[in-house]
Amino acid sequence: MNTILLLEDDESINRGIAFTLEKDGYQVYSCKTVTEAERIFHQKEIELLLCDITLPDGNGLDFVKRVRSESGVHIIFLTALDQEIDQVMGYEAGADDYMTKPFSLSVLKLKISAYFKKHKGAAQERIESGNICFYVKEMRVLAAGKEVSLTKNEWKMLRIFMEHPKQILSKNQLLEQLFDAEGDFVDENTIAVNVRRLREKIEPDSSKPQYIKNVRGIGYLWDKECRK
Repeated sequence: MNTILLLEDDESINRGIAFTLEKDGYQVYSCKTVTEAERIFHQKEIELLLCDITLPDGNGLDFVKRVRSESGVHIIFLTALDQEIDQVMGYEAGADDYMTKPFSLSVLKLKISAYFKKHKGAAQERIESGNICFYVKEMRVLAAGKEVSLTKNEWKMLRIFMEHPKQILSKNQLLEQLFDAEGDFVDENTIAVNVRRLREKIEPDSSKPQYIKNVRGIGYLWDKECRK
């Protein structure tokens, strides 16, 4: 069952959206405050966020920025703020879509259905770790909500690491996995170069890596838990 977090402080709108989506088979976690939304988001596996902007205990833009810094979850703003600058700020905060009130529930349902149909296969093969979101089938990687461009070897290396978290991988193991059937072969120096480049693309600070750690004399370790 696909999971949706709904943050909307207007009780009638909240109830109407939740009822409609639950009738369509979605698991909806509805809340009216940022505080409650923060708690639910970190306790549940949320796949899509519907978020108002003006809330009683905070600003939806700030909440979305925090969510986007650690997750690639799909985000749709639902708000009465309909000026162009409001929409620009919404997208800059990390939203994927923006609907202004009053909006059509039918259109909202279609948007949500289209998203889940498009990402159904990818969601089943998604690996998350910290603020890294790895879509295996799509060969797509998000770091802090932003798409990262990787070479073939960097992509293969990241997949190896994220499929074997907390495991020390020797340079020989990485060499075997990165062997190219077309005849190209990467040596130990190439491994080091790819690790360095990968760190530069996914680490908040590549000089102080949080994800890919060196294990002196042996190889490397993905030092964060991963979940599928």
